[in-house]
Amino acid sequence: MADVAIAAAKSLFIVLLVLQVMGLGVFFERKVSALIQDRIGANRAAILGFAGMGLVNTLVADPVKFLLKEDVVPAGSDRLLHFLAPILSVVPVLVTFAVVPFGDVLELGGRTINLQAASLNVGILYVLAFVSLGVYGVVLAGWASNNRWSLLGGIRGSAQMISYEIAMGLALIGVVMTYDTLDLQGMARAQGALIGGWLPAWGIFYQPIAFLIFMTAGIAESKRIPFDLPESESELVAGYFTEYSGPKHLLFMMSDFVEVVLVAALVTTFFFGGWQVPYLLRDGFHFPWGTTIALPSIAVAVLQVTAFALKLIFFTWLQIVIRWTLPRFRYDQLMRLGWQGLLPLSLANVVVTALVVVLVAGPTA
Repeated sequence: MADVAIAAAKSLFIVLLVLQVMGLGVFFERKVSALIQDRIGANRAAILGFAGMGLVNTLVADPVKFLLKEDVVPAGSDRLLHFLAPILSVVPVLVTFAVVPFGDVLELGGRTINLQAASLNVGILYVLAFVSLGVYGVVLAGWASNNRWSLLGGIRGSAQMISYEIAMGLALIGVVMTYDTLDLQGMARAQGALIGGWLPAWGIFYQPIAFLIFMTAGIAESKRIPFDLPESESELVAGYFTEYSGPKHLLFMMSDFVEVVLVAALVTTFFFGGWQVPYLLRDGFHFPWGTTIALPSIAVAVLQVTAFALKLIFFTWLQIVIRWTLPRFRYDQLMRLGWQGLLPLSLANVVVTALVVVLVAGPTA
């Protein structure tokens, strides 16, 4: 019974963390984008007299507005698939966080608690499997809406997501060969080693090309500018979710922002040490020059979770800044980048990584 309660608590924590970062992401989307474009941004909705920085708009007004809007289902649409599409968009993204480690272990009450909702030794395969399911929500939304613009957006989205998933998967092969594990927690722990006795063994130092490929493919998977061709409001009204309103529309918006947080979490885990704090081990800090600072287990866990959250917020912010900085690609440019740019580069990275691993490991018996 205690194990079930602990598992539920870990799952609840990671979901709440994701939703809070998503809320901050929406706030950044409203106000940071306004600063970038030299405009005021959202500042009209006021509750109890507070409206100045847009927090009320982001955390209260927007969700309430969507929840109270009428749920309109267009005539001639497939009502069942029209209902299922937003669910199929948001659920696979949320459950992917189950294998993302947000800390090492916490020793509490004689128990050693792994700070990961689900411990899987094939975590990367789990991630790729559920990320690939997101395409069904996009294509079903476009097809079920009985709208030509929605259908075109769904077709664009499915082609785009499938194309960039290939480069994303190949980028991760280099990471797998580097750390010799499919377990995300194992990768995070491996990045606690030191290169040359002082430099953290983070993935960015071993796999910089894979980081650029994965980050680019991840932004394309989340369908945001400069890769937002599936919705492309100047061409397709709102693309695959044109015919959605009320809570269903909110689910699509939620899936987009949760995907942004997921990309940030995976980039953090694969390339920036995950929950690792440089020189922090389970019993405290051990600096290369010989200084040691002992810390209790709870303090170490708090520092690790805080480090993971800060990295998560940074990469979420980075994706939002990219959205409001770069112009939208044309569709032919988007597909050319995926197939003629990222795919050959990711294959070359796999080959070079394999050669380096073989040369470093030496001949086997």
